[in-house]
Amino acid sequence: NLLRLDAADPTADPRTRGARAAAALERVGLAAAAGKRAKAYSLGMKQRLGLAAALLRPRRLLVLDEPTNGLDPQGMREIRALVRELAADGTTVFLSSHLLDEIEQVCTHVAVMARGQLLAQGATADLAAGARDRLVVTTPDPVDAARVLKEQGAAEVTADGEQVTGEPSDRDLAEVNAALVAAGVRVRGFTLRRASLEDSFVALTGEGFDVAR
Repeated sequence: NLLRLDAADPTADPRTRGARAAAALERVGLAAAAGKRAKAYSLGMKQRLGLAAALLRPRRLLVLDEPTNGLDPQGMREIRALVRELAADGTTVFLSSHLLDEIEQVCTHVAVMARGQLLAQGATADLAAGARDRLVVTTPDPVDAARVLKEQGAAEVTADGEQVTGEPSDRDLAEVNAALVAAGVRVRGFTLRRASLEDSFVALTGEGFDVAR
């Protein structure tokens, strides 16, 4: 498949076609499966094959859509390392992904889009820093915990299962914890999570579920 794809490029050198295809397969970890029919590849292998096709020749720009979809954790790590390697070699990689932790690990700049609109763009670290830290309470009483957090001045209180989060006020966190216990909330965990790209994304897009309303 790679050989046919390369042959369709009139600017590609046919003398180096085989070597370049082999190198691309080696780079994405498919060298051992080079003789296997592509239709028999797993989803993760097809993802790697698509990336190998993009690596047949040096590129100034690569556009990758969910490049780690279907890969196991080790495969995801390898692809992230490859993307960073390409960027270090001077290739601009435009990556589309819903895995915000992955974006934060790999990308130097990020743009957030929702419903067809560009909401924000800039350096990844700057965008993540634009969100506030989140207080995280783990409890089997999420509704009561959300209510108490709001009473203690927390903003943007949301719940996901037994985890309740909110932007803490200036009140001492020990006092907030004591208020939860006094209200009968069974506190299993109480931590302050530093702001992440995910927090910025939620703040920008308005996604979330407010159980305290």
